Amino acid sequence: MGLGDKISQKAEELTGKAKAGAGDATDNADLEAEGRAEEAEAEAEAEAEAEAGQTGDSVADALRDASTAIKGDTMKGDDERHMRY
Repeated sequence: MGLGDKISQKAEELTGKAKAGAGDATDNADLEAEGRAEEAEAEAEAEAEAEAGQTGDSVADALRDASTAIKGDTMKGDDERHMRY
């Protein structure tokens, strides 16, 4: 998730909080509910993006480990071959 997306989601969350607060202060249940819904939506989007990032990091780490293991085995074979001569 880019910085722009994070800023946009935070702005949406804060807008929701402001609407909920204004609805609560003015006894406007519809405005309060709308604000809470916007806030919850922004928080859910942020959590989903964070989970997707963690999954991507895990996959990247696994691929990096596998690549290192393969390269390590290949290097070992090269060293052994040179030692035989």
